[in-house]
Amino acid sequence: MNIVSEYHFHKTKYGEELLIDVVELKNIKKYLSKKVLHSLTYFDITLITEGNGTFKIADKIYEVEKGDVLFTMPTQPREWDIENIINGYALIFEESFLLSFFSDLNFLKSISYFNTTEIHKLTLSDEEFHQTFSLIRNIQKEIDEYEEKDKHILRAILYQILKCLDRIFIQKNSVICIKLQNRYVYKFIELVNLDYRQSHTVQYYSDKLCITPNYLNELVKKETGLTAKQVINNKLLSETRILLLYSQMSVAEIAGLLNFENSSYFTRFFHKQSGLTPLQYRNNTKP
Repeated sequence: MNIVSEYHFHKTKYGEELLIDVVELKNIKKYLSKKVLHSLTYFDITLITEGNGTFKIADKIYEVEKGDVLFTMPTQPREWDIENIINGYALIFEESFLLSFFSDLNFLKSISYFNTTEIHKLTLSDEEFHQTFSLIRNIQKEIDEYEEKDKHILRAILYQILKCLDRIFIQKNSVICIKLQNRYVYKFIELVNLDYRQSHTVQYYSDKLCITPNYLNELVKKETGLTAKQVINNKLLSETRILLLYSQMSVAEIAGLLNFENSSYFTRFFHKQSGLTPLQYRNNTKP
């Protein structure tokens, strides 16, 4: 049984459909008082403006304070310290808000902080904080003060925020950021994110791409520094951790969901990748 509460975008909050919004953390704490653990069906960029505490996204825990930005993609489990994080601004939007205007259907996938499972936090300098805060407030003002919500203006400001933060994120996390220039590698990563439960073999994905496993491995290694098999295993490991922390499924049920032959093989895989058995990880890492 899943214990993660899921929140959907309030599309008609302002009357007509609007798939972008800015909300203050202090105003949504009451909704999380009983069910702190939750996931979103939309993208979220949260700027902390007051207080300090922990902010957890997927299986990563971050100590945050004023000037930190957190990035969340749809379906990622998250929870934050509503007692000690006093306030901040969450810029939320649906992907279709951008895709309905921009011709690049892969735009969000090219944004660094939405293209990694390793880092969900960015610490801004004072200048970067004031620039980001000002842009977020501009969106809030555009939404709150004008009866007719100009979606072109809102998209333009959102685009500026996304690109400015992308530039800062890349500068500060140059080793982590993977710019997938090779179309085969980009498609491979996309396929793994879609089909990781269905198949764990390099052969499966190379067949999908109509290239040999060796050639796929060569391309992935050159582009990411990882073997194709490591990319697959990392995805499986990340999803396993989430299921162990945020669901009440048994080890055998998780093994079945992720299409392992049996729970023994699944346990050996997890132990090899993490150094712990699934139950040790679940018991030692309480959400």
